[in-house]
Amino acid sequence: MTIRNTVIIGSGPAGWTAALYSARATLKPLIFEGSAPNLPGGQLMITSEVENFPGFPKGVMGPELMNLFKEQAIRFGTEARTENIVSLDLSKRPFELVSETGDKILSQTVILAMGANAKLLGIPLEKELMARGAGVSACATCDGAFYKNLDVAVIGGGDTAFEEAQFLTRFAKSVTLIHRRSDFRASKIMIQRAQENPKISFELEEEVLEILTANNQLSGVRLKHKTLSIQGLFVAIGHQPNSDLVKSQLTLNSVGYVKTLNQSAKTEIDGVFACGDLQDAVYRQAITAAGSGCQAAIDCERFLESQGH
Repeated sequence: MTIRNTVIIGSGPAGWTAALYSARATLKPLIFEGSAPNLPGGQLMITSEVENFPGFPKGVMGPELMNLFKEQAIRFGTEARTENIVSLDLSKRPFELVSETGDKILSQTVILAMGANAKLLGIPLEKELMARGAGVSACATCDGAFYKNLDVAVIGGGDTAFEEAQFLTRFAKSVTLIHRRSDFRASKIMIQRAQENPKISFELEEEVLEILTANNQLSGVRLKHKTLSIQGLFVAIGHQPNSDLVKSQLTLNSVGYVKTLNQSAKTEIDGVFACGDLQDAVYRQAITAAGSGCQAAIDCERFLESQGH
């Protein structure tokens, strides 16, 4: 059986950037970009307009951006399969991977780029409006500028929700923080800042039961005890890293993100690298994911050189 130089699992900005750099380094990478339920192209495939990715001054649609990533990586020799990897043995090198069609692949190195998914409420219209950029988002940093002088709400009670609420006050006319309990998981300083911000108000012991629309756009939400008229809804109840494939083989942090060593993409297993939102619980941006994909490819190339490959 042929032994690959490197196999990349995941096809968001991190995965395709790792593929591009690996291909240009003549490593002939094989990337498994996923298939349902894992979305090829990652979270940007359900994002409408992206205005904060460098090089696109007029903005670019998320799916278009990911298609450009893919086209560039394939141009330099990346082999892509629209499949999931269902098992991965990191106990010995070469590592053994098994695809959903039953193919076994051996590789000297593996780059993990499976990403993370924003936790959603799971109510009707949520995903549909998010995909169309029609009033629902899971990233204030990405989409906040679209809501200038509008009334918006943030759902959540942790630091992320409070950070998003504070950020949105730069643009929105008002920000309502909706939380299902009367106490918060956020740090005291974050709570204090929000309470002191005149643009932020609170709806406590409330839950969003229904999303309301007008003209195919978000117009409000129905809570347990009232109806709230808003033009933007930001879901900030956390992210779930897609680390199930390696959770028994690599060290994860308390919420499931893969731990990397120092400021590198290296993991505790030689020849295994992690990049993008799979290991980044802080920034979660397309540009930072792409940067870490570059790191992973360079770390991988140097590792293979050190092994005489």
